[in-house]
Amino acid sequence: MVIRFADHSNRPNRALQAWLILIGRARNRQTLTYTMLDELMGFGAPRALGPVLDYLWKYCKINNLPPLTVLVVNKTTGTPSSGMGDFNFAEQEAVFDFDWYSIFPPTPEELDTAAKQI
Repeated sequence: MVIRFADHSNRPNRALQAWLILIGRARNRQTLTYTMLDELMGFGAPRALGPVLDYLWKYCKINNLPPLTVLVVNKTTGTPSSGMGDFNFAEQEAVFDFDWYSIFPPTPEELDTAAKQI
């Protein structure tokens, strides 16, 4: 039986879905807008992605990983939301350069735990 993210749409599960999309973008040295990420996720609300991405930002921060969330940018400014920490291009380069496929992705439970720690 195939399990779909849309059928289990809570923030930790959607954060894992975003993680999987973003590591592919990191490998290809690409950013994407909130709308593009929303369309890939079938989420239906680009403005509601902030809390989902916050799970990733906190997980990366706690685990000393480059902030994967800096790949999601505002269509107009080309920079991430101010809620994702202070942005600089060195952080974006660190995300591009990190070997995301060398580590296990976090579980929804690990993402949830990280979100509650900060």
